[in-house]
Amino acid sequence: MSLRIQRVNELLKEEISQLLLREVDFDKCLVTVTEVDTAANLSQAKVKISVMPQLKSEAVLKRLRKNVYHLQQQLNHKLNMRPVPKIIFVFDKTSAEAQRVEDLLLKIKKDGKADPAP
Repeated sequence: MSLRIQRVNELLKEEISQLLLREVDFDKCLVTVTEVDTAANLSQAKVKISVMPQLKSEAVLKRLRKNVYHLQQQLNHKLNMRPVPKIIFVFDKTSAEAQRVEDLLLKIKKDGKADPAP
């Protein structure tokens, strides 16, 4: 990945995070932009988000996709670059996987304490 793409990713991550904080109302959810992956030709950027609690992730993703046009317009006005990549919101599954592994480890630890070691 080139240095330019890395810098664009960081810029988009910051700006989209600020836009989500100001422009979109999430009902009692914590929404975090975890990563931005911009195409080499700057045509699109996949914005990965994590949602707490995870049960509301589908509703949050639906709301973001519904408001993507408005957010894109705000981003186009804010950034001083051309072209501004088209943003696409996707759910970041790494936090969900980490939670699943954590739950499994906790279960193993609990089951291990229940059985006395020989």
